[in-house]
Amino acid sequence: MNKRMIVHMTGQIIRLESILLLLPLIVAFIYGESNCYLAYILTSGISFAVGSLTVMYSNPESKVIYAPEGFVITALSWVSLSLIGALPFVISGDIPSYTDAVFETVSGFTTTGASILTNVEALSHASLFWRSFTHFIGGMGVLVLMIAILPSSSARSIHILKAEVPGPTMGKLVPKLRSTAALLYIIYIALTLLQIIFLLFGGMPLYDSIIHAFGTAGTGGFGIKSDSIGGYSPYLQWVITIFMLIFGVNFNVYYLILIRKFRSIIHSQELWTYIGIVITSVVLVTVNIYSKFHDFGEALRHAAFQVSSIITTTGYATTDFDLWPDFSKNILFILMFIGGCAGSTAGGLKVSRIVLLFKQVKRSFNSMLHPRSVKAIRMDEKTVESTTLQNVNIYFALYMICLALIILLLGLENFSFETNFSAAVACFNNVGPGFSSVGPAYSYAGYSIGGKWLLSLAMLLGRLEIYPIILATLVFFSQRKYKA
Repeated sequence: MNKRMIVHMTGQIIRLESILLLLPLIVAFIYGESNCYLAYILTSGISFAVGSLTVMYSNPESKVIYAPEGFVITALSWVSLSLIGALPFVISGDIPSYTDAVFETVSGFTTTGASILTNVEALSHASLFWRSFTHFIGGMGVLVLMIAILPSSSARSIHILKAEVPGPTMGKLVPKLRSTAALLYIIYIALTLLQIIFLLFGGMPLYDSIIHAFGTAGTGGFGIKSDSIGGYSPYLQWVITIFMLIFGVNFNVYYLILIRKFRSIIHSQELWTYIGIVITSVVLVTVNIYSKFHDFGEALRHAAFQVSSIITTTGYATTDFDLWPDFSKNILFILMFIGGCAGSTAGGLKVSRIVLLFKQVKRSFNSMLHPRSVKAIRMDEKTVESTTLQNVNIYFALYMICLALIILLLGLENFSFETNFSAAVACFNNVGPGFSSVGPAYSYAGYSIGGKWLLSLAMLLGRLEIYPIILATLVFFSQRKYKA
């Protein structure tokens, strides 16, 4: 285990955060929020000092990164980012409790959108910006950003990319890893800027447009109003609906569009399954909630928005869907588990895993009917390797075990089963709002200190897809020397 390299890379990430903290500081100066000056200057200084000292004194003899190092670096980096990133909230007085600040920051970086705030409007412009900017950073991944901008990134950094980018598989779009990371961010930024333009065209103020574009791009869901998106015009709600769906698509699809490989897009089973699930869900929910709105256009808009918000695990809301009929709530609850496509900024199990699980079930039934037949599982006109299928099955098993443990421990909280169950699912799948006492009209403020730390861990487990957190713990304390 190359522990010096782990510390060295983590230090670089912490130092990078000091630069990112300068953006909300600029916002504080623009709006004249003097209480935030010290908060962001001090936190940026602490981050830079800790990161620089860590990089300086780690001095690794070998800069080789294997898979175990990749998992540990990813886990430590995300935890460090969250613990330091929570400081401005506390120092400025916007969120006095450090536990609450950590919960809000973890929710931001993991693009969950779960909040302990009961009055969002009370926060300063700088803190609201930092809160949503963490979505933008965490959506594509801060380690992906580091690989994209640091010239020293080695080919072995693929292990970091695999540990951070969600999905059953991760590959390079182009031969050079650094170019892959840069290309991902170029597409990511371009789509975000495009959304800002559409929001501005609809009359949304520039500040609001940037905040909501961050929340949509990272599929996080933090906003600047207590009613989320409910107070904005139907046009703006439709723009956000469309862009939520866009950011829920595998970014490989956009690369394929750039290089004009349309045949590969047409044969993408994950993409068509994702589109099919969305259309089916929207139709069913629209029909089911029509009686509440008595207007087809309004029912369709709310259904499309909420389905898009939940399946992409963004968490925005135009209305309190907890008041909808049980049939519609059940559909949204199922969508919480499915999530978006692999290689997107969305959370959940991912559509590709769901497809592969169903294909394996189908193959099992065929084997029972035809014991001598041997049929390979294919996806996107390619045979799926047995190791990929095994990884999907193991991940699903770990997913269910972790979720069961989180639900069990939340049972110690003084909330109903529906609240605790939906809170566990919403945080673990990085959705944000749940049902009952943690629905879109409420917050997570009522949970105890222990409950908030547990849900913060659940958000990290969900965003990093379990392996980095668990393997980092096992590898770091193991005496065995791991290699790729």
